[in-house]
Amino acid sequence: MIALSVLDLAPIVEGGDAADALHRTLDLAQHAETWGYQRYWLAEHHNMDGLACSATAVLIGHIAGGTRTIRVGSGGIMLPNHAPLVVAEQFGTLATLYPGRIDLGLGRAPGTDQPTMRALRRTLAGADEDRFPQDVLELQAYLAPPQPGQVVRAIPGMGTEVPIWLLGSSLYSAQLAAHLGMPFAFASHFAPDYLMQALEIYRATWRPSARWPKPHAMVAVNVVAAPTDAEAAFHFTSIQQRFLGMRRGVRGPLPPPVPTMQGLWSDTERQGVERMLVASAVGGPETVRRQLQQIVDATGADELIVAGAMFAHEARLRSYEILAGVGAELRPAQGGLHDARAA
Repeated sequence: MIALSVLDLAPIVEGGDAADALHRTLDLAQHAETWGYQRYWLAEHHNMDGLACSATAVLIGHIAGGTRTIRVGSGGIMLPNHAPLVVAEQFGTLATLYPGRIDLGLGRAPGTDQPTMRALRRTLAGADEDRFPQDVLELQAYLAPPQPGQVVRAIPGMGTEVPIWLLGSSLYSAQLAAHLGMPFAFASHFAPDYLMQALEIYRATWRPSARWPKPHAMVAVNVVAAPTDAEAAFHFTSIQQRFLGMRRGVRGPLPPPVPTMQGLWSDTERQGVERMLVASAVGGPETVRRQLQQIVDATGADELIVAGAMFAHEARLRSYEILAGVGAELRPAQGGLHDARAA
């Protein structure tokens, strides 16, 4: 059986506001816990009209406080925006309040534009990839048991040993995760181009660590499930419109679904959006099961984390409920890995 987790960006829909989005996020998390999902992760983004997840650690605390058993974490915290000590204190506090339930996924992208990076009080040099490994190790040390003579400590934080994941959409994070013996999550739900190569590098260069003797790969996918293929395709147009806006440099709330995307995009734009969304499963239960099994077989994923922004909250709840049933039928990959585009 393949573990399923939820990736939520707390989408703000057209006509809604951040308060609505955060209320829906907690409601979805509570349902996801009931349906047996492994984790509920929230991603850090800033200065984006359509997302309400900028204060990620605060939101994780809200979700953890409103649930009882599901693991809650970051998918991820963009480490270049923060001092490692601050992240250690935040997640150490969360782990102290909710022991055994907090995950810390780290990314090396800023999750925003350059003016907002400056407003976050970090220099552009802070985003240098050469600094990222040092920051990861520093953060890991703050969460470890204190060492003799250690001057700077995270209180709360030290000794909590919050599990750290590395996230990415390139080969860099895969190499670093393998080198440090950490679990790795690939952001194929929006940037799938290097998925297969990154997973191959991660597994081929793996160095065991005390906590992770074997590599553990999580693959992010988009899923829109509904009672029928036609209904799922209808709801999926909200995501397609959002990605079309991204290609055009336009950000905003999640739009309502439309009967057809015909006339809304050019052939070139359609091809670009479809390429970005290739790691998706859209349809009725059997269609989604088949598509997800193809992705698992292609990637050898140990776990799937599912993004599924939808305009109507009830439709989104139904989608994740259908997916939970489908997930029980997914089996681990058999044999070798293949090109993800075959999925």
